[in-house]
Amino acid sequence: MTKSKRSHPERDLTPTHPNAAAIDIGSRMHVAAVPPDRDTEPVRTFGTCTGDLQQLADWFARCGVRTVAMESTGVYWIPAYEILEQRGFEVVLVNARDAKHVPGRKTDVSDAQWLRRLHEYGLLRASFRPKGELAALRAYLRQRERLLDYGASHIQHMQKALMQMNVQLHHVVTDMTGATGMSIIRAVVAGERDPAVLATHRDRRCHASEEEISAALAGNWREEHVFALGQALELYDVYHAKVVECDLRIEVVLRRLPDTAARPVGRLPPARHRDKTANAPAFDARAALHGVLGVDLTQIHGLGPSLALKLVGECGTDLSAWPNAKHFTSWLCLAPGNKISGGKVLSTRTRRSGSRAAALLRLAAVTVGRTETALGAFYRRLSARVGKAKAVTATARKIATLFYNTLRHGMDYADPGASYYEERYRARVLANLQRRAKSLGYTLQEAPVPG
Repeated sequence: MTKSKRSHPERDLTPTHPNAAAIDIGSRMHVAAVPPDRDTEPVRTFGTCTGDLQQLADWFARCGVRTVAMESTGVYWIPAYEILEQRGFEVVLVNARDAKHVPGRKTDVSDAQWLRRLHEYGLLRASFRPKGELAALRAYLRQRERLLDYGASHIQHMQKALMQMNVQLHHVVTDMTGATGMSIIRAVVAGERDPAVLATHRDRRCHASEEEISAALAGNWREEHVFALGQALELYDVYHAKVVECDLRIEVVLRRLPDTAARPVGRLPPARHRDKTANAPAFDARAALHGVLGVDLTQIHGLGPSLALKLVGECGTDLSAWPNAKHFTSWLCLAPGNKISGGKVLSTRTRRSGSRAAALLRLAAVTVGRTETALGAFYRRLSARVGKAKAVTATARKIATLFYNTLRHGMDYADPGASYYEERYRARVLANLQRRAKSLGYTLQEAPVPG
C-alpha cells in the first residue's frame, strides 16, 4: 500500500498578506510575481525605464495587489520603490540575507516567486526607510557628506603640491585649512613668494611665530607645482560652495518637518560647547533640531549639533519603528549577538553592519572617551579590561540608548559625572566581594587608615 504524501508545511500556514506581490530587482529588467490566481501569467518581466515601471504599477493595480516586496539591490531598487510608493502601494524593502533562495533553484523567475511566497506569509522583515520630508533630509545630508569627502581629497592635493615645492606649511600650522593655512595658500596662488610677507598672514591664534612660519615657507616655486596648487584650491572652494547650497536645502527641509515633540517646545538650554566644529552647517542646527524635536540632543555627551542632525536624518524624528531601546540598538548591530545551539552559547559577538547611524555613534563614543563624564569613565574602565574596540561598541550602545530615550520619551539627560560612576563601580565591586566572602565563611573588614 502506497503511503499518501504529506502536505507541504506552507499549506498549513495562514497567509498574512494575501494581496502580496514581489519584484526581483535587476539593472536592466525587473521580474515581478503576483498570486497565481490573479493572472494567467503571474510572473512577468518589465524594463527599468519610467514608462516600464508605470506599466508594472498598472499591472499590480489590475491584479489587486496592495503590498510589494523587493530586495535592496544596489541603487536599482530606488526608482521602482518610489514610483510604487507614489501610486499608493505598501512597499516593503527587505535585506537579501532574510530572503535567501532555496538551494538548487536560482533563477530570476523563481527568485520573484519565492520572495512573493515569503512576503505572503509574513516571513520578511521590512527595512527601515524614512518617508516624506525625512527621506529628503537624509538625501541632502548624505550628499553633503559626499561633497565634504570630495573636498578633503583636494586638501591632500594641496599638501602634495606644497611638499613638492618644499614648503613645510604643515609643520607650523595644526590645520592647513584653518585661517592661517588658507590665507597663506591663497597668497601663494595669487603670486606672493616672499616668505616674510607670507608669514604676515599668520592668525593671532596660531601657536607658531612669524619667524618659524617664514623659515618653513622658503620653497622652490616651480611653475607646474604652483599651477597644481591653484587648481586644487579652486576645486576645494567649489565643493565647499556646494556644501553651503546643501545647507540651505537642509535648513528649508527642517522647517517643513512636522513638530513631533510630545510636549510644548520650551526654552533651548545653554550650549555645552560654544566652539564651532569644522565642517559644521552654515545655520544653527542645534536650534533647528530643538524646534522640531522639543528636546536638545546635544546635552548627551558625544553628540554635537552636526552629529545629532545626521542621526536624526538616518533614524527619523520619533523612532516609533522600534518598540524600545533594545530593538533600536539591535537594529544598529550594537547589541550583543545571541547565537545559541543545544543550550550552549556559541557566540555573543555583534553583527557586522554598514549602518551609517552606528558609525556615527561609534565616532561619538571615541570622542566621549576623552571626557571627564560618566560615559567617559565607563569607556576607559571597559577599554582597560576588554580592549578599545569592544569599549567603543559598548559605549556607542549606551549613547544610542540615551538618544532613543531622549527622542522617544523626552528624557532630560543630566550627566552624573565621572566620580559618581567610579563610586558606583567601587560599591558594586565591594558588594560582590562581600557576597563571595560570605559564601566562603569570611567577613570583609575595612582596613584601618594609617595614622
